Amino acid sequence: MDLLTQIILEAGRSAVELSLFVLLPIMVVMLSLMRILEARGVLDWLVARLAPLLRPAGLTGLGVFAAVQINLVSFAAPVATLAMMESRGASERHLAATLAMVMAMAQANVTFPMAAMGLSFGPALLLSLAGGIAAAAVTYHGFGRRLSAVEARLDETLHHRVADDAKGVLDVINRAGAEAFKISIGAIPMLVLALVAVMALRTSGAIDALTGALLPALDLLDIEPALILLTLTKYIAGGTAMMGVMDEMLKSGAASVATLNSSAGFLIHPLDVAGVAILISAGPRVARVWKPAAAGAAIGIALRTAGHALLPA
Repeated sequence: MDLLTQIILEAGRSAVELSLFVLLPIMVVMLSLMRILEARGVLDWLVARLAPLLRPAGLTGLGVFAAVQINLVSFAAPVATLAMMESRGASERHLAATLAMVMAMAQANVTFPMAAMGLSFGPALLLSLAGGIAAAAVTYHGFGRRLSAVEARLDETLHHRVADDAKGVLDVINRAGAEAFKISIGAIPMLVLALVAVMALRTSGAIDALTGALLPALDLLDIEPALILLTLTKYIAGGTAMMGVMDEMLKSGAASVATLNSSAGFLIHPLDVAGVAILISAGPRVARVWKPAAAGAAIGIALRTAGHALLPA
């Protein structure tokens, strides 16, 4: 019992440190910047110019906005955009393409804090965009080609708060700060549980036993053993929990920055149990297209994984 208590306290300390001293400051700054650009109309200008270029990949203007949200806000931010697309009559084919793109991209609530750990942010962002567009295209023209393409005249007007004066800017910053605080505090329970599970498995010897059993296959495929624990955590508990485990492994020397960068395409995206559950909560039509979207997202993630593996160490 003493050992379990010690594990819980150590995991809690690490989770709170990561949430409040790494995730929170980064999210406050980035969300404030994003919301100010949104309120000033800069994002609307960007979306209006990118949408015609990306329409052949099955992305509408709202789909492009969802791409900006996941790369610069958090993986949950596109849920509101997907719900908006559904309520405004977007076709199931466009919904599937947008969902696939979101599931294949790197979420900002993981990439920004991991940049502080050593992640090469520029290449990660470029590969995220490439993987997301590829996922959308292969879903729209391949996996989702049998879905309904019928849609109403889609209203793609984006409604934002206005920041025309100092008071408006301050209001936007305050709301962005509150949003960042909610994201950071909301991450603590999953981080604590994930770290407790990881530390317990490591203390019991289960991770070492699994690694030993898989070592011949890992050597044959030239895969680092550290990825076993990171992969289990990511696909069961989600990206934020994986980030907590990666932080702990980097501090203990069980993983390296090179491991972080080479595996980013495979580990940083919302295609996991927790991520899919949250994204398909956007609406019933979004939930109906998750299978072709997940298939397309897997192609985009594979492209990102290959890209990160080819990057110089």
